[in-house]
Amino acid sequence: MSAPSPPPEDIEPSVPAHLERKALGLLTLVAAIFVSFVLYVMYARGVFTASQQLTLIADDSEGVIVGMDLTFSGFPIGRVRRIELDEQGKARLVIDIPQDDARWLRTSSVFTLERGLVGDTRIRAYSGILSDPPLPAGSVRSLLRGDTAAEIPRLVASTRELLENLSQMSGPQSSINNSLTNLQAITERLSGPYGVMGGLLGSEVNAKKVITSIDRTNTLLGKADQRLFGKNGVMDDTQATLREAQTAMTEVQATLKASQLTVQQLNALLREASSTLTRVDTVLAEAAAVGANVRVATTDLGALRAEVEASLRKIGQLTDEVNRKWPFARDVEIKLP
Repeated sequence: MSAPSPPPEDIEPSVPAHLERKALGLLTLVAAIFVSFVLYVMYARGVFTASQQLTLIADDSEGVIVGMDLTFSGFPIGRVRRIELDEQGKARLVIDIPQDDARWLRTSSVFTLERGLVGDTRIRAYSGILSDPPLPAGSVRSLLRGDTAAEIPRLVASTRELLENLSQMSGPQSSINNSLTNLQAITERLSGPYGVMGGLLGSEVNAKKVITSIDRTNTLLGKADQRLFGKNGVMDDTQATLREAQTAMTEVQATLKASQLTVQQLNALLREASSTLTRVDTVLAEAAAVGANVRVATTDLGALRAEVEASLRKIGQLTDEVNRKWPFARDVEIKLP
C-alpha cells in the first residue's frame, strides 16, 4: 500500500519564470521613472545650476514664503531659499540667483517688497544703470517695502487734511473768496469807459486826470515843436543867423587876405624907401666931403630927390588903399632930411 499524499493546502504553487522577469522589469521601470522625476525636479529647482547668494534685510517677512521668485522686468531671476531672523530681529531672506541671471543685478540695484490690496506679495529688483559694476556674490542689501495696505491710513489722513484745507479755502471769509471779489471788481473797472487804465489806477476819476495830463502834455509838446522846428521858429532863426555869420566870416577872411597882401607890398616899399634914404645919406656925405664938385652933387641930389618923391607917392597910394580896405587909425609922416 502506497504512502498517503500531503494535503492540498501544503502544496506551494509554482510561478512561471517569465512572470517574475516581467514583474522585475516593471519595478525597475517604476524606480527609473521615480528617479528621473526627482532629478528633473531637482534640475528645475536649480540644484545642479551654479548660483550665488543674495541676502535681503526686511522689517518683516509677512507674505514671503520659501520658493518665492525674485523678478526683474517681470522675469524670475532668483528664488527664496531660506527665511530667518538676525540678531536685530529683522527678517533675512536668503535668495539663490543663477550665475546666468546674476548679470542683471548691479551695485546700484534696488530691491522692493510689494504687497497689494489684491494679489500675492512680490519681490522685485530694479537696475537703472546696467553699466555699473556687477553685484558681488553674498551681498547683503536692504529690502524696501511697498505695502499698499500700510499706506491707506496715511492716505486717508492726507485726504482728510486736504478736504479741510479745501473747505477753509472755499469759505465765505477765505482768502480765495476775497481775491475773487477783488478780481471781479478789477474786471468791472477794466470793462468801464477807461479800460485798463481805470483798473490800474483804481477809479475812473484818476484815469480821467491821467488822460487830461497826457492831452496837455501832447499840446505843450506840439507847441514846443512848432516853436522850435516850425516856420520862422527858433531853428530857422538860428540857421539864418549861422548863415549870416558864415557870410561875414567869409568876407572877413577875404579882407584879411587882401590886407595881408597890401601890408606885404607896403613893407617892400618901405624897404625900398629905406634903401633910397641910405643912398641919400651917402651922397650927402660925399657932397660934404667934396665941395669942389657942387654942380655934380646938386645934379645927383635932384635925381635922388625925384626918386624919393616917387617912392613917397607910392607909399602914400598904398597907405590910402590900406586905409580904404582896413581902418588903420594911424598917420604916417615921413620927413626928408
